[in-house]
Amino acid sequence: MKKINSIFKESAKELKNTRCITLTAMLAAMSVVLSHFTIVVTESLKISFFFLPSRIAYYLFGPFVGSIFGATIDVLNFFIKPTGPFHPGFTINAALSGLIFGLILYKKPLKLSRVFVASMINMIIVNLILNTFWIYTIIGKGIIASIPLRIIKNIALLPFEATLLYLVIKSLEATGIFKLLKPAR
Repeated sequence: MKKINSIFKESAKELKNTRCITLTAMLAAMSVVLSHFTIVVTESLKISFFFLPSRIAYYLFGPFVGSIFGATIDVLNFFIKPTGPFHPGFTINAALSGLIFGLILYKKPLKLSRVFVASMINMIIVNLILNTFWIYTIIGKGIIASIPLRIIKNIALLPFEATLLYLVIKSLEATGIFKLLKPAR
């Protein structure tokens, strides 16, 4: 528990860093722009890349900043491009995603297995359990029939999203951009 408290305190200190505020603002703008580009495979399978900037923020700045960032981006995206009624449950999910990825990735060596575990935990808790519950509270009956399709969709996207996030972060690290934007870890 001390380790988690320590991670939260370090992440909270990031908010005092001008680079953190500036970079999260740029990542937020990228996330909003990327949310407008979605590849529709089927009605229930849509591929988008808007998750990348958010997860980079979670990786760089941890669970405290990540939770605030996730919730803020959710609300911002709703006002810019609403895709249905506002539901605070989805904002909670976005904050929880920041928490999950931040706790697992922040200030730890980047490994594909670690990214995969964070993505899988997020998929199970946020995408499959909570999103399904929030959709049920909005739509009501009939959501149970969509659960198998939601599971298949998430299983199909899991390796794609985890690998893409890993490769993007590794590529950005290789360019040295993170060293310019953030003091060495």
